[in-house]
This record gives sequence, structure tokens and C-alpha cells, in this order.
Amino acid sequence: MRSWVLGLLAVLAVSCSQGDKSGVQRPLIVATTGMIGDALMNIAGDTLNVVSIMGPGVDPHLYKATQGDLTRLSRAEMIFYNGLHLEGKMGEVLEKLGRTKPVIAVTEDIDKSKLRKVPEFNNNYDPHIWFDVSLWKEAVLTMNSELGEQYPELKDHFDENASKYTQALDTLHIWVKENILRLPEEKRVLITAHDAFGYFGVAYDMEVRGLQGISTLSEFGLRDISDLVDYIVDNKIKAVFVETSVSERAINAVVEGCKERGFPIKIGGNLYSDAMGNPGTEEGTYIGMVKSNVITIYESLK
Repeated sequence: MRSWVLGLLAVLAVSCSQGDKSGVQRPLIVATTGMIGDALMNIAGDTLNVVSIMGPGVDPHLYKATQGDLTRLSRAEMIFYNGLHLEGKMGEVLEKLGRTKPVIAVTEDIDKSKLRKVPEFNNNYDPHIWFDVSLWKEAVLTMNSELGEQYPELKDHFDENASKYTQALDTLHIWVKENILRLPEEKRVLITAHDAFGYFGVAYDMEVRGLQGISTLSEFGLRDISDLVDYIVDNKIKAVFVETSVSERAINAVVEGCKERGFPIKIGGNLYSDAMGNPGTEEGTYIGMVKSNVITIYESLK
């Protein structure tokens, strides 16, 4: 970490709460990703000031904390991050902040037997757990538990909200499964730019392939493109998908390769992978993001 970052974290005046428009002071809670922030807001309601530092279209694998982020992180009473090396370039910052305040990986309580170990990802676990709604529910329960421990006077409020939200996630999990299973088995093949949808494939019975590995830091070569083109042509896959937080360059190379083979495959649409949609839209919530993805996948592959 650069020395100026260390210096900034050391000398920033810490203000552990932030007022809203009514002047009420609410504790500042910082989340790395929008999915985490959305869950925290569902649990906390209007009792906490929840801020997510990674917005729409942001790739968490590549994200580096800005000076503004460091200010918010230093002022926060609690910090929640995904873990499992998702926020790869923020590890040192989070480790340092964890010496002075609660810094929680929302994946920390998930049984490792439920996680996908990926040899190509330095034999680490796949961090994209939110694509299995049942696993994301476990992360939400961790967030609720940590908030209740930090703010015991609000625990009953958090528990009530978390119960409602996790019930909605149970309903969502069933809805996703039912809609994906409407596709014939031979059409349940999801091809994207990077291998973000592995948990989705396991949970909802889809074959999933990505041109890049688990992290968008990984490179892809001509052999990777050629192999994926061969698979698409041989299996007559109808569509491939762009991710809103990943460059289209990788998928466009696959599309061009298919055209050269006389198989003009289409782009099925945009999927939300490592970031949600714009605030204020349905896709700007976790549940809305998941529903949008499923509808896009179904309509393109049916």
C-alpha cells in the first residue's frame, strides 16, 4: 500500500455518525458492493446510514479504493465486504481498518463444503455466492447477526426486518429454480464473459461457461476463444451474454469467431454479474437484479 494511503487512514478525523435531512444522527455503515449494501438497508431500515462504495457497472475484482472511499471507510462504525478475494485490490486497506473497528466478510459463516473451490483461481473459493439465492440468504443472516451484536438496542428491529427479507429470498430462490427449469435441459447453457455464474449453475441446474476465469484479472487467449466457439457451434447454443460490469471485448471475440464458422450467434442481453443496476430502478436491488437476469436468460434461450 502506498504511504499516502497509510497516512490518510492514520490521520483522518473520525466521525462515526452521519446526519440525514432531518438532522438525526445515524451510524455510518460502509459496504463494498451494492448487493451487500442492499441487504444491509433491508435489515436496518432507516436506523443506519448505509453507503456502498462500488456502484453500477463497477468490477470489484479490479476496484481500487479512492480517496473518498478511504474517508468513508475511516469514518464508518462497521464495514462489510464480500471476502473470498472478491475485493482483491482492497485487501490491505480492509486488513488495516480491521484493527480498529468491525470489518466483516459476509461469507465468513458459510460452510466451506458449500463453496466452489476453483483450481484456476489459485485454488481459492469462488466468491460469487450471491448467484445462489440460498447462499446469499446465509450471508444476509451473518450481516443481521453482526449488526445486532454491534447495536443490541436495535436487535429486535433488525431481526424482524431480516426475517421478512429472508422470506422474500426463499420465495425468490424457488421462483428462479422454477423459471430456469422451464427451459429444456439442452437449452440450459449459460455463456458469459467471465466465470461469475458457477453457483447459479449448480443451484439451478444450468451448464455455465465463461471465457475468462473467476476473476476478470485473468487473461484469455486465442485457444480459449477457439475452444468456446467450438463448444457453441457443436451444441448449437442460441445466445451468449454480456455482463454489465465487464468489457464486451471478450464476448465480441466469441461472436466473431462463431460468425467465421458460419454460426451467427446472437448477444442475448446484458446480465448483472458483479454489480447491480442503477439506484432507484428494480435492477438496483438484489431481488430485482436476480429477476432481471433470469428473465433475460429465459427469453434468450427458450
